[in-house]
Amino acid sequence: MTLGIALRTPLRRPWSRSSLQVLRVRLPSGSRGYVTGGQSPPSRSWGKAVVVAGAAGCLGYLLSQSKEFKRWEKYVVAHESAEVKELIGHKHQIINDQSVTKLEELEPLRYNTDQKEIAELVRKLKAVLENNEDNFTHSPGELEQHSDSDFNTHHPTPQQRPLIVLFPHTTDQVSQIVALCHEYNVPIVPFSGGTSLEGHYLPTRNPTISIDISKYMNNIIKFDKTDLDVTVQGGLPWEDLQDFLNDQGLLFGCDPGPGAQIAGCVANSCSGTKAYRYGTMKENVLNLTVVLPDGSIVRTKRRPKKSSAGYNLNGLFTGSEGTLGIVTEVTLKTHVKPRFETVVVVSFPSIADAAACSSSITQAGINVNAMELLDDNMMHLINVNDATPRNDWLETSTIFFKIGGTTQTVIDELVGEMKKISHLNHAQKFEFAADEEAKEELWEARKVALWSVLDQGKLKSPGARIWTTDVAVPISKFAKVIQETKEEMDKSGLINAIVGHAGDGNFHAFIVYTNKDELERVKKIVGHMVHRALYAEGTCTGEHGVGIGKRTYLHDELGDTPIDLMRRIKIAIDPKRIMNPDKIFPIDPEEPESIVSE
Repeated sequence: MTLGIALRTPLRRPWSRSSLQVLRVRLPSGSRGYVTGGQSPPSRSWGKAVVVAGAAGCLGYLLSQSKEFKRWEKYVVAHESAEVKELIGHKHQIINDQSVTKLEELEPLRYNTDQKEIAELVRKLKAVLENNEDNFTHSPGELEQHSDSDFNTHHPTPQQRPLIVLFPHTTDQVSQIVALCHEYNVPIVPFSGGTSLEGHYLPTRNPTISIDISKYMNNIIKFDKTDLDVTVQGGLPWEDLQDFLNDQGLLFGCDPGPGAQIAGCVANSCSGTKAYRYGTMKENVLNLTVVLPDGSIVRTKRRPKKSSAGYNLNGLFTGSEGTLGIVTEVTLKTHVKPRFETVVVVSFPSIADAAACSSSITQAGINVNAMELLDDNMMHLINVNDATPRNDWLETSTIFFKIGGTTQTVIDELVGEMKKISHLNHAQKFEFAADEEAKEELWEARKVALWSVLDQGKLKSPGARIWTTDVAVPISKFAKVIQETKEEMDKSGLINAIVGHAGDGNFHAFIVYTNKDELERVKKIVGHMVHRALYAEGTCTGEHGVGIGKRTYLHDELGDTPIDLMRRIKIAIDPKRIMNPDKIFPIDPEEPESIVSE
């Protein structure tokens, strides 16, 4: 297999057009490509061109005999010749004609670190934001906030901080900022709510520019009640959107963690407790406005509820974790709230019984609006921390259901069917809300789950941290995987709890650690949990995303070729690799160890 190096050289007459010399270079099996010149060099004399062409031919022959090339930069041996380098031009690029891109085929990342140029870039970025100090910050506290949180599974080193945080007002300003970073070859990390959990917004490279759309780009742009859709800016908190829709008798289909914002919901393809009924973020996005890594602005679709026109760009950007662009506007589906709704709480002697009940209800075709599982540890922590208005919850594995319908009769019939299935799965207690106040009280226990675990950890040690992670499996494997995971967690002696979106086989583990030894134990438990899910034909993450924390597990789940295809897409859209680098999968064959170390 060969590599063609095309040297386009304009020559003086008697040739009236450019000549083309080609070097044929033997490549390793499975690799193929072309290196093409950038800007054509100035004209050369005929004699000089003949000499250079001859030298290039000799060099090509020698290179064709070599079998030791392993990376693309080794293919461009023409750089060793000043004359050939000038012919190629300094802006050469490698065009791989394969459908996938392996990590070893990429050149090592070399971002701009020239201090004078970086200072010039920062001046230009501030100018885009009208040199208004409300629109950017170098504050150490803000830089810290835009690097880490207590909930992250992967924490930055002290050196991993953004150079500056920018607060744009419009999509156009985001575009100008990104175009400048692209021009100066400086990495970008998009930021909105800062609630992601796997190191998604960790600035792995220095310098890095953080672009935070939460401060000003947080408005509702357009609402269409007839068409049941709403267009919002990416920095809008999802709770604010839900409050707005609630007044219209509508709801937003996803409900991730508190503080999450719409752009982040898109980036991580969030879901939450209502996904069982209304789908994940992928199913709720109608169109996106995205700023690409070179500053280009793309709108993915119009507003139809369905379309088969062209590639599904919504699906491409949803779940891309900020590695392909910055989402600045989103048009979302809205859903009509049930006219009647109640909450049912059912307790079981074991988590296996609870999980089996959830699978039985799904297989029976009973449509519920939410189905959430909390284990016995979780129910105990809710009681001891007085996390809800009542603290007499039965401390056994419990499922919380939301049941909706057009009439109370429909709800009563569903409750009756669920009671039968629950008792077949050894239910110990079955209670449901008789009024609105009781409904809110019952569901409150599910909403405070994470905080209850963390509060208990802080009582043990003020410096306690929590590792929260998730997996998802086919519902037929749900009971077995969650039971085995719980047994291992309980044997660890660490404060822990499990909650799950039982209807779709997705569950979360909360584990508290206070020192390095406990952290290593947590990592081992999480590794076993993930591989248990993968063995059951599941996934390493149902809704948290990959970030830095689960890159290895993604490879375990998918293998080389799917990740090489993702890398190919990344390079096609972001050839300079400046957009949220190092997330989801490696993009640097010489990646620094600090990127993956705690």
